[in-house]
Amino acid sequence: MAKRRRGRHEANVELTPLIDVVFLLLIFFMVSTTFVRETELKINLPEADGEVQELEDSFIEITVDRAGDYAVNNRLLVNSDRRTLIRALQEVMPSQQVPPRVVITADALAAHQAVVRAMDAAGTVGLTRVSITTQQPEVEE
Repeated sequence: MAKRRRGRHEANVELTPLIDVVFLLLIFFMVSTTFVRETELKINLPEADGEVQELEDSFIEITVDRAGDYAVNNRLLVNSDRRTLIRALQEVMPSQQVPPRVVITADALAAHQAVVRAMDAAGTVGLTRVSITTQQPEVEE
């Protein structure tokens, strides 16, 4: 009887399929990831003399830029329509007995109509405590 010699097979790892899988995972995560696009409205606050008031912990901020575009709690709205502003305010309103304060931060050169529209939308959804943000005037020496 002849002895058969068994050959030793070395275990090896194929890198090509491994690289393909890693590449596919990379593509999957790149496509499925949502990128947060922070958009801020650039505003120049109007000046007014007055006492600084502290705000409560919970308030809703409506920002109006020079062109009349709105943002509610730093989320830019798709258009300047009154109905869009009302829907955005309804989405961020907490379910509390006492409605929160609304702070309107409008650019000094924003149209008066845009600020009035923001106040009107706030009143429509039941937000009646409204404040307007200003800045202290620069003291000239």
